[in-house]
Amino acid sequence: MAKETVFLKLGGSLITDKDKPYTPRLDKLTDLALEIKTVLDSTPDLLLILGHGSGSFGHTAAKKYGTRDGVKTSEQWYGFAEVRFQAAELNRYVMEALVKAGVPAIPFPPSSSLVSNNRKVTNHNIAAIQKALGVHLLPVVHGDVAFDEALGGTILSTEDVFAFLAEQFPPTRILLAGIEAGVWEDFPARTKLVKQIQLSDYEWMRAGIGGSASTDVTGGMKAKVEEMFELIKKNKSLTVQIFSAEEGGNLTRALKGENVGTLLSG
Repeated sequence: MAKETVFLKLGGSLITDKDKPYTPRLDKLTDLALEIKTVLDSTPDLLLILGHGSGSFGHTAAKKYGTRDGVKTSEQWYGFAEVRFQAAELNRYVMEALVKAGVPAIPFPPSSSLVSNNRKVTNHNIAAIQKALGVHLLPVVHGDVAFDEALGGTILSTEDVFAFLAEQFPPTRILLAGIEAGVWEDFPARTKLVKQIQLSDYEWMRAGIGGSASTDVTGGMKAKVEEMFELIKKNKSLTVQIFSAEEGGNLTRALKGENVGTLLSG
Protein backbone atom coordinates (compact mmCIF):
# COMPACT_ATOMS: atom_id res chain seq x y z
CA MET A 1 0.00 0.00 0.00
CA ALA A 2 1.32 3.45 -0.88
CA LYS A 3 1.99 5.78 2.00
CA GLU A 4 -0.64 8.48 2.49
CA THR A 5 0.28 11.93 3.78
CA VAL A 6 -2.35 13.60 5.97
CA PHE A 7 -2.23 16.97 7.73
CA LEU A 8 -4.30 17.21 10.91
CA LYS A 9 -5.04 20.41 12.77
CA LEU A 10 -6.41 20.45 16.31
CA GLY A 11 -8.16 23.81 16.49
CA GLY A 12 -7.57 26.25 19.30
CA SER A 13 -11.28 26.14 20.18
CA LEU A 14 -10.99 22.38 20.66
CA ILE A 15 -7.89 22.21 22.86
CA THR A 16 -8.37 25.41 24.90
CA ASP A 17 -11.26 27.28 26.42
CA LYS A 18 -11.19 30.18 23.96
CA ASP A 19 -13.25 32.39 26.27
CA LYS A 20 -10.91 31.93 29.27
CA PRO A 21 -7.39 33.23 28.59
CA TYR A 22 -4.55 30.69 28.94
CA THR A 23 -6.80 27.73 29.76
CA PRO A 24 -6.00 24.34 28.16
CA ARG A 25 -8.59 21.56 27.98
CA LEU A 26 -6.35 18.88 29.45
CA ASP A 27 -8.86 16.03 29.43
CA LYS A 28 -9.67 16.70 25.77
CA LEU A 29 -5.97 16.77 24.87
CA THR A 30 -5.52 13.40 26.59
CA ASP A 31 -8.43 11.88 24.65
CA LEU A 32 -7.27 13.27 21.29
CA ALA A 33 -3.71 12.05 21.85
CA LEU A 34 -4.99 8.53 22.58
CA GLU A 35 -7.06 8.54 19.38
CA ILE A 36 -4.02 9.65 17.37
CA LYS A 37 -1.91 6.92 18.98
CA THR A 38 -4.50 4.24 18.15
CA VAL A 39 -4.77 5.27 14.50
CA LEU A 40 -1.00 5.53 14.01
CA ASP A 41 -0.52 2.06 15.53
CA SER A 42 -3.17 0.53 13.25
CA THR A 43 -2.14 2.40 10.07
CA PRO A 44 1.65 2.10 9.64
CA ASP A 45 1.54 3.57 6.12
CA LEU A 46 0.01 6.84 7.32
CA LEU A 47 2.40 9.80 7.26
CA LEU A 48 0.86 12.35 9.61
CA ILE A 49 1.85 15.98 10.21
CA LEU A 50 0.04 17.45 13.20
CA GLY A 51 -0.69 21.12 13.74
CA HIS A 52 -2.59 22.95 16.44
CA GLY A 53 -4.05 26.40 16.94
CA SER A 54 -3.21 28.83 19.73
CA GLY A 55 -6.70 29.27 21.14
CA SER A 56 -6.88 31.30 24.33
CA PHE A 57 -3.09 31.36 24.61
CA GLY A 58 -1.61 33.08 21.56
CA HIS A 59 -4.77 34.87 20.41
CA THR A 60 -5.22 36.73 23.70
CA ALA A 61 -1.73 38.23 23.66
CA ALA A 62 -1.85 38.76 19.89
CA LYS A 63 -5.00 40.84 20.09
CA LYS A 64 -3.49 43.00 22.83
CA TYR A 65 -0.45 43.92 20.71
CA GLY A 66 -1.92 43.66 17.18
CA THR A 67 0.92 41.30 16.29
CA ARG A 68 -0.57 39.81 13.13
CA ASP A 69 -0.77 43.24 11.50
CA GLY A 70 2.96 43.86 11.86
CA VAL A 71 5.70 44.50 14.40
CA LYS A 72 7.77 47.68 14.41
CA THR A 73 7.98 49.37 17.83
CA SER A 74 9.79 48.12 20.92
CA GLU A 75 6.42 47.52 22.62
CA GLN A 76 5.23 45.49 19.65
CA TRP A 77 8.43 43.44 19.69
CA TYR A 78 7.82 42.75 23.38
CA GLY A 79 4.33 41.59 22.36
CA PHE A 80 5.91 39.42 19.64
CA ALA A 81 7.99 37.69 22.32
CA GLU A 82 4.97 37.31 24.61
CA VAL A 83 2.85 35.73 21.86
CA ARG A 84 5.72 33.33 21.14
CA PHE A 85 5.94 32.43 24.84
CA GLN A 86 2.20 31.74 25.08
CA ALA A 87 2.17 29.68 21.87
CA ALA A 88 5.03 27.59 23.28
CA GLU A 89 3.16 27.14 26.57
CA LEU A 90 0.19 25.59 24.79
CA ASN A 91 2.49 23.50 22.61
CA ARG A 92 4.03 22.08 25.78
CA TYR A 93 0.60 20.87 26.93
CA VAL A 94 -0.02 19.28 23.52
CA MET A 95 3.38 17.58 23.49
CA GLU A 96 2.90 16.32 27.04
CA ALA A 97 -0.41 14.69 26.11
CA LEU A 98 1.11 13.05 23.02
CA VAL A 99 4.17 11.69 24.81
CA LYS A 100 2.05 10.39 27.72
CA ALA A 101 -0.11 8.57 25.16
CA GLY A 102 2.99 6.94 23.71
CA VAL A 103 3.17 9.02 20.52
CA PRO A 104 6.79 9.81 19.48
CA ALA A 105 6.14 13.47 18.65
CA ILE A 106 8.67 16.21 17.89
CA PRO A 107 7.74 19.93 17.89
CA PHE A 108 8.76 22.21 15.02
CA PRO A 109 7.89 25.74 16.19
CA PRO A 110 7.54 28.01 13.13
CA SER A 111 9.07 31.00 14.94
CA SER A 112 12.48 29.35 15.06
CA SER A 113 12.58 27.87 11.55
CA LEU A 114 10.36 29.93 9.27
CA VAL A 115 10.42 33.37 7.61
CA SER A 116 7.50 34.91 5.72
CA ASN A 117 6.79 37.82 3.41
CA ASN A 118 3.31 39.33 3.88
CA ARG A 119 2.42 36.14 5.77
CA LYS A 120 3.43 33.86 2.90
CA VAL A 121 6.18 31.48 3.99
CA THR A 122 9.36 32.06 1.99
CA ASN A 123 11.92 30.09 3.98
CA HIS A 124 11.62 26.99 6.14
CA ASN A 125 14.02 24.30 7.22
CA ILE A 126 12.03 21.28 6.05
CA ALA A 127 14.95 18.84 6.17
CA ALA A 128 14.36 18.11 9.85
CA ILE A 129 10.65 17.40 9.26
CA GLN A 130 11.63 15.09 6.40
CA LYS A 131 13.99 13.22 8.73
CA ALA A 132 11.30 12.94 11.40
CA LEU A 133 8.79 11.43 8.99
CA GLY A 134 11.45 9.03 7.73
CA VAL A 135 11.87 7.48 11.18
CA HIS A 136 8.14 7.49 12.05
CA LEU A 137 8.20 10.45 14.40
CA LEU A 138 5.20 12.78 14.44
CA PRO A 139 6.11 16.36 13.43
CA VAL A 140 4.06 18.96 15.32
CA VAL A 141 3.69 22.55 14.08
CA HIS A 142 1.39 25.26 15.41
CA GLY A 143 0.15 28.81 15.08
CA ASP A 144 3.08 31.03 16.01
CA VAL A 145 4.86 34.31 15.45
CA ALA A 146 7.26 34.62 12.52
CA PHE A 147 9.75 37.17 11.27
CA ASP A 148 8.31 38.75 8.15
CA GLU A 149 10.21 40.59 5.40
CA ALA A 150 7.41 43.12 4.82
CA LEU A 151 5.78 43.40 8.25
CA GLY A 152 8.80 42.99 10.54
CA GLY A 153 6.96 40.30 12.44
CA THR A 154 3.53 38.70 12.23
CA ILE A 155 1.48 35.69 13.28
CA LEU A 156 1.01 32.69 11.04
CA SER A 157 -1.93 30.41 11.59
CA THR A 158 -1.57 26.65 11.36
CA GLU A 159 -3.31 26.92 7.98
CA ASP A 160 -0.61 29.35 6.81
CA VAL A 161 2.05 26.83 7.81
CA PHE A 162 0.11 23.97 6.19
CA ALA A 163 -0.13 25.97 2.95
CA PHE A 164 3.65 26.02 2.75
CA LEU A 165 4.18 22.44 3.88
CA ALA A 166 1.62 21.24 1.30
CA GLU A 167 4.09 22.26 -1.41
CA GLN A 168 6.88 20.25 0.23
CA PHE A 169 4.90 17.20 1.43
CA PRO A 170 1.78 17.11 -0.79
CA PRO A 171 -1.04 15.71 1.34
CA THR A 172 -3.96 13.68 0.06
CA ARG A 173 -6.13 14.94 2.91
CA ILE A 174 -6.19 17.85 5.36
CA LEU A 175 -8.32 17.44 8.47
CA LEU A 176 -9.36 20.51 10.48
CA ALA A 177 -10.73 19.37 13.84
CA GLY A 178 -12.56 21.93 15.96
CA ILE A 179 -15.76 22.27 17.94
CA GLU A 180 -18.01 23.23 15.01
CA ALA A 181 -19.65 20.24 13.30
CA GLY A 182 -18.53 21.65 9.96
CA VAL A 183 -19.56 24.51 7.68
CA TRP A 184 -23.06 25.79 8.39
CA GLU A 185 -25.22 27.13 5.59
CA ASP A 186 -26.98 29.37 8.13
CA PHE A 187 -24.35 30.31 10.75
CA PRO A 188 -24.93 31.31 13.54
CA ALA A 189 -28.35 29.58 13.60
CA ARG A 190 -26.58 26.24 12.95
CA THR A 191 -29.52 24.26 11.59
CA LYS A 192 -28.20 23.38 8.11
CA LEU A 193 -24.86 21.58 7.97
CA VAL A 194 -23.25 21.42 4.55
CA LYS A 195 -21.86 17.90 4.04
CA GLN A 196 -19.81 18.64 0.92
CA ILE A 197 -18.68 21.73 -0.97
CA GLN A 198 -17.10 21.45 -4.37
CA LEU A 199 -14.90 24.22 -5.67
CA SER A 200 -17.37 24.98 -8.47
CA ASP A 201 -20.21 25.46 -5.96
CA TYR A 202 -18.29 27.55 -3.48
CA GLU A 203 -18.80 31.02 -4.91
CA TRP A 204 -22.55 31.21 -4.32
CA MET A 205 -22.18 29.92 -0.75
CA ARG A 206 -19.41 32.32 0.24
CA ALA A 207 -21.64 35.01 1.73
CA GLY A 208 -23.21 32.58 4.21
CA ILE A 209 -20.04 31.34 5.91
CA GLY A 210 -19.55 33.14 9.19
CA GLY A 211 -16.56 34.14 11.27
CA SER A 212 -15.61 33.05 14.77
CA ALA A 213 -17.68 33.82 17.88
CA SER A 214 -14.57 34.00 20.09
CA THR A 215 -11.40 36.05 19.81
CA ASP A 216 -9.57 34.78 16.73
CA VAL A 217 -7.03 37.08 15.09
CA THR A 218 -6.56 34.74 12.12
CA GLY A 219 -10.03 35.01 10.64
CA GLY A 220 -12.46 32.27 11.71
CA MET A 221 -14.27 29.74 9.54
CA LYS A 222 -14.55 31.86 6.40
CA ALA A 223 -10.78 32.37 6.25
CA LYS A 224 -10.17 28.65 6.77
CA VAL A 225 -12.49 27.66 3.93
CA GLU A 226 -10.92 30.26 1.62
CA GLU A 227 -7.40 29.10 2.45
CA MET A 228 -8.27 25.46 1.95
CA PHE A 229 -9.85 26.07 -1.46
CA GLU A 230 -6.70 27.91 -2.50
CA LEU A 231 -4.78 24.70 -1.73
CA ILE A 232 -7.34 22.56 -3.57
CA LYS A 233 -6.95 24.78 -6.65
CA LYS A 234 -3.24 23.85 -6.66
CA ASN A 235 -3.86 20.15 -5.99
CA LYS A 236 -7.17 18.94 -7.42
CA SER A 237 -6.86 15.51 -5.76
CA LEU A 238 -6.67 17.07 -2.28
CA THR A 239 -9.71 16.87 0.00
CA VAL A 240 -10.21 18.89 3.18
CA GLN A 241 -12.51 17.93 6.02
CA ILE A 242 -13.79 20.41 8.61
CA PHE A 243 -15.39 18.63 11.55
CA SER A 244 -15.96 18.51 15.29
CA ALA A 245 -13.73 16.29 17.41
CA GLU A 246 -15.73 17.03 20.56
CA GLU A 247 -17.42 13.63 20.39
CA GLY A 248 -15.10 10.75 21.22
CA GLY A 249 -14.22 8.68 18.16
CA ASN A 250 -14.83 11.41 15.58
CA LEU A 251 -11.11 12.09 15.17
CA THR A 252 -10.46 8.39 14.63
CA ARG A 253 -13.22 8.15 12.04
CA ALA A 254 -11.91 11.19 10.18
CA LEU A 255 -8.33 9.93 10.19
CA LYS A 256 -9.55 6.63 8.76
CA GLY A 257 -11.28 8.42 5.88
CA GLU A 258 -14.89 8.80 6.96
CA ASN A 259 -16.58 12.17 6.34
CA VAL A 260 -17.84 13.27 9.77
CA GLY A 261 -18.21 16.98 8.94
CA THR A 262 -17.98 19.10 5.80
CA LEU A 263 -15.84 17.82 2.92
CA LEU A 264 -14.18 20.33 0.60
CA SER A 265 -13.11 19.00 -2.78
CA GLY A 266 -12.03 20.09 -6.26
